Amino acid sequence: MILRRKHVKALSPSWLPFADAASEDLPLHQLLRLSLFQISVGMATVLLLGTLNRVMIVEMGVPASVVAIMIALPVLVAPFRALLGFRSDTYRSALGWKRIPYLWFGSLWQMGGLAIMPFALIVLSGDQTLGPAWAGEVLAALAFLMTGLGLHMTQTAGLALAADRATEETRPRVVAMLYVMFLIGMAISSIVVGWLLRDFAPLTLVRVVQGCAAMTLILNLIALWKQERLRPMSAAEMAAPRPKFRAAWSDLRRVPDAMRLMAVVALGALAFNMQDVLLEPYGGEILGLSVAATTLLTASSAIGALAGFVLAARWLGRGMDPFRMAARGPLVGIAALSCVVFSAPVGSAALFYLGAFGIGLGGGLFAVATLTAAMNLPERGLAGRGLVLGAWGAAQATAAGSAVALGGLLRDGIGHLALSGRLGEALATPAAGYSFVYHLEIGLLFATLAALGPLVRTRILTRNPAQGSARLGLAEFPT
Repeated sequence: MILRRKHVKALSPSWLPFADAASEDLPLHQLLRLSLFQISVGMATVLLLGTLNRVMIVEMGVPASVVAIMIALPVLVAPFRALLGFRSDTYRSALGWKRIPYLWFGSLWQMGGLAIMPFALIVLSGDQTLGPAWAGEVLAALAFLMTGLGLHMTQTAGLALAADRATEETRPRVVAMLYVMFLIGMAISSIVVGWLLRDFAPLTLVRVVQGCAAMTLILNLIALWKQERLRPMSAAEMAAPRPKFRAAWSDLRRVPDAMRLMAVVALGALAFNMQDVLLEPYGGEILGLSVAATTLLTASSAIGALAGFVLAARWLGRGMDPFRMAARGPLVGIAALSCVVFSAPVGSAALFYLGAFGIGLGGGLFAVATLTAAMNLPERGLAGRGLVLGAWGAAQATAAGSAVALGGLLRDGIGHLALSGRLGEALATPAAGYSFVYHLEIGLLFATLAALGPLVRTRILTRNPAQGSARLGLAEFPT
């Protein structure tokens, strides 16, 4: 039976997720087209944090410390997202565009980094006949840095463009839909890339990564096409002075509990992301899983994060304090990391996948809760909500990048000491370096719970009983 248009219109909005995110200025078909940039960002994230680290460490024999530093480079660019968003807010051009230039050039940087990346990785692995010995490291670092810069520029400008076109009522739902599209892009990309690399070969790697580069440009070009109206600016408007970022940041530092919240976000991100560079190599080296099997770990984590998003929406809708809910994230993370640690002694891949799912679930709960708390911070002076959320992203991303690099360095260092016998015969196994990092993450999660304590107590003493009475569902959450 063929569904007619009137039958589709008769469906309840509950059967059409985010149908209420559309508005007169941003129809649903344009919103869906705009959300394609999140698919490309999710695809690049899978390559950077999932597939490529496993391929470089296991198949190409690159030291985990070098891989960790390479993967940390694009993440460490993320602190500039607040500045990129601030600059796109105040950007002036003769055409009147603010977001499209940043979205377009971000797409070019992202595509360019992915285009040269497979060749740089082949040189990095030692397959080199000409040129200096350090060429592999420099080329690989350049490729990862270009991809990371493009990724963050694209996502920042794309989210800002969506927020500009949405109405005040639909804006939270629009941004929430884009967040879900990012997770969908990660899940689909991890499955497709894992299937394409099931029989690994250097030429196959070149084809897959460059295919992703081409898809990045195609998806983002479709996404940005005619999404921003032409608004020519006068000479006086273009010559007017711009607001200073330093003054806005000074106002933010005077907001009560703002800096403590950012410290909690950084500490939690450090604890949840230290294993990002190690999970897939751990599955391949210790549990003997294939490239395709370990790539599915990214999909498991993404599904877990989406589940955490849904649970957070339900609990906050019932009036739960966001700081109290944030504590559930580290608790779930402690249990998940314990599953990862015990998966090696018992030889259980299922327990390993369960741990990966739990890490995504705990990280999703923690991220949504702390983001909600940041949204509830009072505005002061030039410190508007956009700057607060940018600061939240900067704290999270800086800690995540540091965690990725630190995890790889610790795995190599402790693993070398263990295999040399300096830590005792019982620890002389390849799993010792991985296990040390996982146990350190568990300790950092306990430290995150301790740092959350004063915020929870302050919230309980000063809480407005009527504040939690408003209903807040899944569609109300931004990213």
